[in-house]
Amino acid sequence: MPTPFPGMNPYLEHPELFPGLHHLLISEIARFLSPILRPKYRVAVEVRMYETNDENSLLVGIPDVIVKSRQTTDSSKDTNIAVAAPSTEPLKVKIPMPISIREGYLEVKEVGTEALITTIEILSPTNKRPGKGRDAYEEKRENVLRSRTNLVEVDLLRKGQLMAFSGNNIDSDYRVLVCRGSNRPYADLYAFNLQDIIPAFSLPLRAGDTEPLIDLQGLLNNVYDIYDYDLVINYSQEAVPALSKDNVAWVDTLLREKGLR
Repeated sequence: MPTPFPGMNPYLEHPELFPGLHHLLISEIARFLSPILRPKYRVAVEVRMYETNDENSLLVGIPDVIVKSRQTTDSSKDTNIAVAAPSTEPLKVKIPMPISIREGYLEVKEVGTEALITTIEILSPTNKRPGKGRDAYEEKRENVLRSRTNLVEVDLLRKGQLMAFSGNNIDSDYRVLVCRGSNRPYADLYAFNLQDIIPAFSLPLRAGDTEPLIDLQGLLNNVYDIYDYDLVINYSQEAVPALSKDNVAWVDTLLREKGLR
């Protein structure tokens, strides 16, 4: 069954679904581009790795020890004595567990020279919240922007901190940034909302080359259909992360019209 949404499906943003979607969408983009770009260019699936702590393995603080203050009657010994109440049973706590994160991205390279022409990134939840994931991506992003490499940055996540660009007052649910190395500091921003079809965009290459049009909406729909996301998503429940008040009403109407609620 096809996705019921005209654009991005907000249910795919669920933290249990998006990591898999991230991997599959990258693979689908590579599959689409490879025959179009050859023989001058090749598409490489690369992996960025770093270690962080599991967001669900947060350190749970032990409650403050009960302290009783005892005042002596002797004014010459006017001191407070802290007495800790004895604990007969240990408290269960969680500690951060180090885990290795692997994030895929695409690189378009020139055949023969292996020159890096374009980097394609699909932002992950770890890229959009403070921590090692964002730090690693921001460092990579800065390196790309200091070079002549083209950057395509796809943000299909409503939650989290936006990546830096002038004009952060632009309010939209989702974004695609196309930044040509020859046109910096300017870039093309495709801003769109939940109700909108994901806009298609041209993949920047070397000057003078024909730029293929990436129909991201069609590729995302292919992933949804091929990997049976309709069998996983329960549309009778609310989307995670939570929708805005206006979007809740719009989604409810849409899903009822589709017979999914």
